[in-house]
Amino acid sequence: MRVVIMLACLAIAGKVHAQAADYVGSDRCTECHQQEADAWASSHHALAWTGPSDGALVADFSGTQFDHDGMTVEFGEKADRFTARVTEKDGLSTEYDVHSVVGIEPLQQYLFETEPGRLQSFDVVWDTQQKRWYHLYPEQDLPPDDGLHWWGPYKNWNARCAECHATGFEKNYIPQTRTYSSQQVEIGVGCEACHGPGSAHIEWIEGQGIADGLSDTGFLMSWGKGQTEAEIQQCAGCHSRREAHGNGNPVPGTPYHDAYNLAVLRPGSYHPDGQILDEVYVYGSFLQSKMYARGVGCMNCHEPHSADLKAEGNAVCTQCHSPAGNPEFPTLASKDYDTPEHHHHPEDSEGAQCKSCHMIERTYMGVDSRRDHSFRIPRPDLGLGVDACTDCHQGEDQAWAANQIDGWFPGSSNRGEHYGTVFQAAAEGQLETPEGLLSVAMDASQPGIVRATAAYLMQPFGSPEVAAITAPLLQDDDPLIRANAAALQRQASPADQVLRLEPLLSDPLRNVRIAAAKEFLNVPPQALTPQQRTLAGAGMSEWQEAISNRLDAPETHLVLGGMALTLRNAPAAEQAFREVVTLDPQRAEAWPMLVQLVQINRGPEDARAALREALDRLPDDPALNQLLQQLGP
Repeated sequence: MRVVIMLACLAIAGKVHAQAADYVGSDRCTECHQQEADAWASSHHALAWTGPSDGALVADFSGTQFDHDGMTVEFGEKADRFTARVTEKDGLSTEYDVHSVVGIEPLQQYLFETEPGRLQSFDVVWDTQQKRWYHLYPEQDLPPDDGLHWWGPYKNWNARCAECHATGFEKNYIPQTRTYSSQQVEIGVGCEACHGPGSAHIEWIEGQGIADGLSDTGFLMSWGKGQTEAEIQQCAGCHSRREAHGNGNPVPGTPYHDAYNLAVLRPGSYHPDGQILDEVYVYGSFLQSKMYARGVGCMNCHEPHSADLKAEGNAVCTQCHSPAGNPEFPTLASKDYDTPEHHHHPEDSEGAQCKSCHMIERTYMGVDSRRDHSFRIPRPDLGLGVDACTDCHQGEDQAWAANQIDGWFPGSSNRGEHYGTVFQAAAEGQLETPEGLLSVAMDASQPGIVRATAAYLMQPFGSPEVAAITAPLLQDDDPLIRANAAALQRQASPADQVLRLEPLLSDPLRNVRIAAAKEFLNVPPQALTPQQRTLAGAGMSEWQEAISNRLDAPETHLVLGGMALTLRNAPAAEQAFREVVTLDPQRAEAWPMLVQLVQINRGPEDARAALREALDRLPDDPALNQLLQQLGP
């Protein structure tokens, strides 16, 4: 089976979401919903992506110049065009028109169309507060042939960003030509990005009937009708660190775990205790919170159309956390929290703000500060290197902070064992046995994303015993747990693998079915009944379709190469690793595999040619230089 060729064909064929209505555009909505439209028009959603002539562009294009690490940019305005002449480190100079504008504050980014249909996000951006140009990655050395350079695959707008900045977006990548024919209903997050296509709603207004599967007003998604979980999942589609399975925007109302594979609390993305580290976009944090567990949703704190907070300062929290409480959340203690007796800081000071202690803040893209949404009690006593106290009191250490909290709240029940200590040990390679991770994974009192993370971190400890102990996780109510538990069955016997994983092939959510199907790659076909082979094949097809929508990403071809090696298809594996280094010549892990596969498929002379090509790109790579000693120049 030619894995790569087959998946490339799937990318062309694709599948279109069946929907009973068509998009009509946000302008059509404003005719009746003026108040909501006015609130939305100045929101970060509406201004997430605009045209250069729409009035949102705020940077100084009056002949300003920016220099960085051998690169020079001259910004100008010509008639009705905004331009940027970019002179790269290698001396190549090109003038680009600003194709479109991203965001409104605290920074604004600009897109250039480097090839027909291909949009790239430029790394020199405008700080709207200090009114200056700055580089997003000032510490990185990014020559033009680096994949992280602004015109490389990781800064491609079509693949990496557009679906969350547009309405009705379809990426439409053509792998044979490595080009895009992307399209969208409108740029910016419009009304239908959250409510769904509106034509059936207009027909309902005009007195026509409503098709099956739509709400009583003709939408795919009903808001404010007590469907908090569905609303959270709709927001989470963009406000999460995840891997998309589709070609673009899933229609509103699509279950999250049908459309995406959510990243768990992985090292490098989150701190060991689950607090934000890298840019992870809120959802993974919120899933850890007691607020989420008690039924709090995004719109309890945020206005849905302006996306602003519902109140200023602590008032957004005291709408529930107060002596009056909130009848919607009967388990909440009725208590005065907005008082020095609780926060132990001067009133109206920064330390007296709920967010200062319960939502640590991190800055991304140079100036964009975002807050953790796990709403946790500070735990400097854990000694994990991050907490709200020492974020502010930077001259003190965690022992000092822990002592302060112990004095304020002696004997508190909130200082027990924490999964963060186990996760830190796992990340640092200090765990010799899986017992600590098993304890977290099997603890039903922990948040689902925490238990799923424990399962993910347990993979290096795979064994028949671990597979047997964690088998109940495959039937857990949380789809994130089910999906991450599937890989723990790899060390089970083929018969046990099939017995335990077969039900997941019929799971109601696609991400779980895909996770199970991956594991059947390692099950001998003769161990399956005809019905099981059919189910596994269907799951594999869903995985292949999902991969076909990500063929513009170098990391996808690393996966395809691994899949081809599992199937012992060396030509397909070579093709996959060749595509990796074509898309990103700096992927050091791909070149040695490519050289070895060329040797297997075509002999030592061609392998030496591939090795010379690799060394031209990465002359100091240890693995390549080791191959040089083996193969010769």
